[in-house]
Amino acid sequence: MSNLLRNRQVEFRLLVVLVLLCIGLSLTTDTFLTMANITSLLNNNSVNLIWAVGLLVVLIAGGIDISFAVAASVVQYLAAKILMGIGGGNWVLGFLVCGSLGVLLGLINAGLIQRFRIISIVVTIATFNAYFGLLMFISGGRSIYALPDWWTARVILFEHEAADGTWSELTLPFTVMVVCVGATWLLIRRSNLGRQLYAFGDNPEGARRAGVSIAVMQALAFGWCGLMAGIAGLMQVNIVQEVVPNALYGRELEVLAAVVLGGARLGGGRGTVTGCVLGVMFVAVTQNGLNLLGISPFAFQMIIGAAILIAISTSNISFAGLGNLRSGGRK
Repeated sequence: MSNLLRNRQVEFRLLVVLVLLCIGLSLTTDTFLTMANITSLLNNNSVNLIWAVGLLVVLIAGGIDISFAVAASVVQYLAAKILMGIGGGNWVLGFLVCGSLGVLLGLINAGLIQRFRIISIVVTIATFNAYFGLLMFISGGRSIYALPDWWTARVILFEHEAADGTWSELTLPFTVMVVCVGATWLLIRRSNLGRQLYAFGDNPEGARRAGVSIAVMQALAFGWCGLMAGIAGLMQVNIVQEVVPNALYGRELEVLAAVVLGGARLGGGRGTVTGCVLGVMFVAVTQNGLNLLGISPFAFQMIIGAAILIAISTSNISFAGLGNLRSGGRK
């Protein structure tokens, strides 16, 4: 048990804080701990969690990507044009088109990083602006409402009516999110490529000397992030039932905050799917709680900023070390 705590310190701390936060909100609000609010939280944050597991892979590989939300917007717009052009399509084609477009945009990032030896944050800042500027130029900022029926239809997997008449439900984006989380866990924890990603992120030169291909690792990390961005874009349209070119702009920092809070190291080589899920849920519950309490949304930004600083500054503090401090360093 002690070994588990040492290996999962960040996740354990975050879980404790999340539980305390949920208890506090359940005592101070009447609606937080209701089925309707819980299912709403899961549905509404499915897109963020799909993005988060994609970004997690990039961070493990020692990179950083801030273009994924804009990439999802580009995928939405292009997919809408393509699918309507071929007669509407279906869910299978939707996943294929959006996934392929997302991977392509991710590989563009990887190719630029590998070809010009530029650090990933600089490249993704550039593509963030290039993708968004091009999208707004081509679309004119106009939304697309005429979408295929299958894309905008609500696929309800679970529904429940409470005694007071309120409805709670889980929809397709939640299920897709669970699949994406599971697939990412299999990639980084149960595959040889995943082990190579950790090694590459922790020590790129050592991994290269051991035979790990830098180009393959870059392509895998940013391609996976692009795939998740494409799938998240597909699900976002299903939630809001329209394509809005600038709707996802600005959400990348919220997702980055969640992944870092979950223990992913900005220098690479560390991060878990469990921590990623806990980070996203912490951000989601915090935002939801502030809304229910009627507190200014600007407070959310302050809390997230402070939480990131605390997460980064305490990431190397161990429970064993804290125990030694309490005992005055006695053996």
